[in-house]
Amino acid sequence: MWVVDTCIIIDVVENDPRFGRASALIIEQFAMQGLVVCPVTMVELAPAFSGSMVAQKQFLTETNIDYTEAWHTVDTELAHDAWHAFVAARRAGQSPRRPIADIMIGSFAMNRSGLITRNPDDFRRWFPKIAIKEP
Repeated sequence: MWVVDTCIIIDVVENDPRFGRASALIIEQFAMQGLVVCPVTMVELAPAFSGSMVAQKQFLTETNIDYTEAWHTVDTELAHDAWHAFVAARRAGQSPRRPIADIMIGSFAMNRSGLITRNPDDFRRWFPKIAIKEP
């Protein structure tokens, strides 16, 4: 299954004038291969659905995006290694601040088919072998 990054879903939910259509099309394009969100994305999406878990789950179900995929120990181990590398680079002045959510989403995607995102550079440095699809 392909992991759908939070920004792609927000683009569609908010009908973003710049990215909404392209994000909707890539969701449609990869739906047959299986789509999933990281548990972290479920948390990040709360404001887009005004805090309604019911509305959020309904949207994901209607767009054929699985939200029940479990986080596994191997996801934690990948996130651990990537976060360590990120913090070391940041302390050395070699990396801007990034939220830990990106590290966790990237780790989750590494153990699936890959990541659908419009922010590939946020992930490639920490996950150079990750498969990425962009709208």
